[in-house]
Amino acid sequence: MKDYNTLSVPEATLLQQELRHQVVTAPFKGKIQLIAGADISFNKFSTTVYAGIVLMRFPSLEPVGYSLVVKEVTFPYVPGFLAFREVPALLDAWQQLPQKPDVLVVDGHGIAHPRRMGIASHFGVLAGQVTVGSAKKKLYGTYKEPGEEKGAHTPLTDKQGVVIGTVLRSKQKVKPIFVSPGHLIDVEGSLSLVEQCVRKYRLPEPTRLAHNAVNQFRLGALPAGYTPADL
Repeated sequence: MKDYNTLSVPEATLLQQELRHQVVTAPFKGKIQLIAGADISFNKFSTTVYAGIVLMRFPSLEPVGYSLVVKEVTFPYVPGFLAFREVPALLDAWQQLPQKPDVLVVDGHGIAHPRRMGIASHFGVLAGQVTVGSAKKKLYGTYKEPGEEKGAHTPLTDKQGVVIGTVLRSKQKVKPIFVSPGHLIDVEGSLSLVEQCVRKYRLPEPTRLAHNAVNQFRLGALPAGYTPADL
């Protein structure tokens, strides 16, 4: 992988355009026994990035372990290019996992991105991994607001009307989340998977637990490295 810290934004744009041609959006037909959630925590003005991946059994969503890393980055904070700050740290966390999940749910976007290369797609291509993006806010696309009941959803489309994701009301009368394929899965499969991972909170359990773990790590409550969940 290239050293992202040395890239300019125009060079990063070219790399996104290269990688987008490697993204595969097709039905995922594999069996899921392990799933994982990934999240990143950083201050936009800081060079320190905290990354975490939580490994979980599926469909019970029982945590198996936590992989946590801290990494220094100098690529600037630029919306639409956050993968260049986040992916290197996530790859380090990925390498620490003693076993790899069948699917990784990333807190961020997949193809619901101006250049179809959100962090879930970017990571998926580099790791050769099935990934789904589940984001708290829209980055790109248009949609109609889904109904207020839990499970209501509407398509997220690009300027040409192509469906690039789903806007899902994961909890009644709470802001929706934005689900899109990252790599090696399609729009329908991404939605189905995230729906199976939603419990009583707005966020699906894999990214919710990853978010919690990264914040605990940042505060010093969890150690760097891989830690089994039963310790």
